[in-house]
Amino acid sequence: MINILEIAFFVILGLLLRRLRLNSTKLAATLNRAAVYLALPALILLKVPELDFSVDTLIIALFAWGMVLMSVLVILIAAPRLSWSRAVTGTLLMVVPLGNTGFMGVPMIKAFFGDAGLPHLIIYDQLGTLLILVSYGSFIAARYGDGRQGIEIGTLLRRIFLFPPMISFLAALVLRGVAYPHGLSVVFQAGALALTPLVMTAIGLQLKIRMKMNILIPFSYGMTVKLLLAPLLVFLVCRLFGLSGLAYDVTILEAGMPPMITAGAMAIAAKMDADLAVAMSGLGIIIAFLSLPLIYLVLI
Repeated sequence: MINILEIAFFVILGLLLRRLRLNSTKLAATLNRAAVYLALPALILLKVPELDFSVDTLIIALFAWGMVLMSVLVILIAAPRLSWSRAVTGTLLMVVPLGNTGFMGVPMIKAFFGDAGLPHLIIYDQLGTLLILVSYGSFIAARYGDGRQGIEIGTLLRRIFLFPPMISFLAALVLRGVAYPHGLSVVFQAGALALTPLVMTAIGLQLKIRMKMNILIPFSYGMTVKLLLAPLLVFLVCRLFGLSGLAYDVTILEAGMPPMITAGAMAIAAKMDADLAVAMSGLGIIIAFLSLPLIYLVLI
């Protein structure tokens, strides 16, 4: 309960800071950079060495990729039947498969499962969402964006392996079994603790509650797939194959995270449907504050 209140506090703080007519865009970008370059790498370096790699680890990552396949199928089936434009279809293909599994995932998973759930989240986020963003996300931008060209494999690989959280993830794998000096451990703990305030305040600064009525149907369809169908499908597969435990409970909630803000920004940059991208990434966060607790209570 305390962690949920902490999340709400910093989101509200971000909203209030925006009301003070500060340069909210610049401040949010600064907070996001601090989270990406400092806080999230610190959390990864702290938690990955605690993870016991097993078959479960591979299955968690496969679930993340499986959600991409499911999302693409249901969107491409619906698009011609509902006469969606190329821009709308591309936007949904970008934002629905890519959840906010890292920044919003960390405080939410910590609120429901405590620190024990974070190593499993890191696997879903780093081996799933991050790789999906730079590979699949770049492909969708090239395929559905206005005037976009093909994708260079070298560029994709550089994006993957030079991304600070991925560098930290690989370093943490190398350092498994190595005890950190006390001072360094304290620094990592301080950085990890800063992640929730940084990310949730930045989300409050960026949150835009708006939606044009002409995007109501694709918005509703995308939200249903992302926040309801995806976690329900993971839940059913887990129960069907007898997969249970903390790792899979975390995976169910991760599958139900709202659309990633970065994915929405990529859709806008690629000149897809900006109104739909903003609504999915902004309103999706607000709806998720209700849907995630319900998923936890009903499915887990």
